[in-house]
Amino acid sequence: MNDDIDRLMAVMSAGFDPIWGEAWNRRQVEDALAFGHTHYFLISPEGTPALEGEPAAGFSLSRTGFEEEELLLLAVRPEYRRCGLGGIMLNSLRDAARSRGAKRLLLEMRKGNPAESLYKDFGFCVIGERPDYYRRADGQRIDAITFACDISR
Repeated sequence: MNDDIDRLMAVMSAGFDPIWGEAWNRRQVEDALAFGHTHYFLISPEGTPALEGEPAAGFSLSRTGFEEEELLLLAVRPEYRRCGLGGIMLNSLRDAARSRGAKRLLLEMRKGNPAESLYKDFGFCVIGERPDYYRRADGQRIDAITFACDISR
């Protein structure tokens, strides 16, 4: 698993601009994965599950709750963006979440995140907003948007 966390952290480092403060540190990832209800998926540049020892092009991290799965993080290395990997990971998450009994997916993100169109295209709808929820590295506050997607069918 340490190799998987190394690969996940490499994507995290490349995929999140530090100004937004969205990236997790290794300890946060390890602590989340210590619980049986947190799951990750590593994807290769070809859109298949990343094989052991192979660098990952992206990852998703999610947490299972009662009939819901929350997407905690999804990242793709900049050089592999706009190649369909985000959609493949969302499809994989949907299928895995259904197998774990989830009827809907949830996620929360900062307002203005360019990934919003990916989520909306997948079927996520805005269900709420949290004013001034996130803080950028420069101290500026940003609203959070909460999304849900029905996967019961």
